[in-house]
Amino acid sequence: MKDSAWAAVVDDHPLVAHGIADFLVTHCGFCGAQPVSSVAEFWSLLESDQPPALAVVDFWLPDGASLSLLAELKQRHPTLRVLAISADDDRAVAEKVATTGIDGFIHKQAAPSVFANAVAVVMAGGAWFRAQPGALMVTRELPVTVTELGLTPRQGQVLAMMLKGLPNKRIALNLSLSEHTVKEHVTRILERLGARNRIEVITKLRGRSLENS
Repeated sequence: MKDSAWAAVVDDHPLVAHGIADFLVTHCGFCGAQPVSSVAEFWSLLESDQPPALAVVDFWLPDGASLSLLAELKQRHPTLRVLAISADDDRAVAEKVATTGIDGFIHKQAAPSVFANAVAVVMAGGAWFRAQPGALMVTRELPVTVTELGLTPRQGQVLAMMLKGLPNKRIALNLSLSEHTVKEHVTRILERLGARNRIEVITKLRGRSLENS
């Protein structure tokens, strides 16, 4: 990979987008990574004098599944490496992504090291469709309680859904809360766990099984 290579992260959830962008720079060798929240902004980046070498694109965008976007990306920019991500655990998502001709798919719950491996393979010209939803390795995890983490029961519920990769809007819907309230809980959780973003939260709790009691 060229020293000047940079990446774009397309996700309408800023915490997720910035977390992945930071990880691409600190762990994957990119000189920079630009998070964008809209498809229009993303197309603008691709028309720049020095377009990104990699695009990490959320499968679920505000307008729905990004299948048409993914397919169009490879048609209009065949040299761009494209990796789709999703928190959806439906195996059919990975299968549909593979039909678009892009270079890989990875679940948002994958370990950071697996994500780094996927990026390396894709940037080397390979494809990554191995870690499909529903086929993740089952391992023993050390339980940790919400109380031990210094969180309230409600924050524990929010954290559990964060660890599953759910966006704030889905968390709010599942817990019958406003999205603003969920954002406040997420902020408190990040502060309590000493994390800058969701990716760091997942990394810190890797190998731990969250319990509410």
